[in-house]
Amino acid sequence: MEPIENRVAQGEIEVYNLADLWDDAPITELDISRFLVEGLMLKEKEFRADVEEHDWSQYDGEHVALYCSTDAIVPTWGYMLLVTELKGTARSTTIGRKEELLREYYTAALAAEDWSVYEDKPVVIKGCGDDVVPEMAYVRATQKLQDVARKLMYGEPCSSVPLWRRPQDDKPKPDAEAVGVKKPDLPSPNA
Repeated sequence: MEPIENRVAQGEIEVYNLADLWDDAPITELDISRFLVEGLMLKEKEFRADVEEHDWSQYDGEHVALYCSTDAIVPTWGYMLLVTELKGTARSTTIGRKEELLREYYTAALAAEDWSVYEDKPVVIKGCGDDVVPEMAYVRATQKLQDVARKLMYGEPCSSVPLWRRPQDDKPKPDAEAVGVKKPDLPSPNA
């Protein structure tokens, strides 16, 4: 009896896993209404005092999403002041909730990727059961990979959904003509 071979592992298919881009740091949603008078009004003197007294070290190594749960009008400088306290402590900071933070994170991570490693290869964008990766990251990765890959699929290498294949006429053209091959003398179509 012949040994069982894993042809998927031996194949040329590259797996692109968006979850690998995430750094696994916790995300904290910080409601800034705690720094407002009665949760509704930003009074500069009280706001600055509350910000100064707050223990910012508790966000060490975390991603922090700043939001306000009340209908308070928070001036831009209020958020900016909070960000100055988080600088050097938090991994990243944004205004919004967890979803906005993940979108920003993945936008930056995908912009920094070296897509050339997928040049002219079949690629499976892995996408099963990860709740950290926002849908927009799958869309952005698909767009980037279409510029370089030969074929795109979604799922797992052993059971993937075909998404796209480069048309045959779009194959990269060789830079030089083949050596020793004579072009046939054909009549011109305009003759």
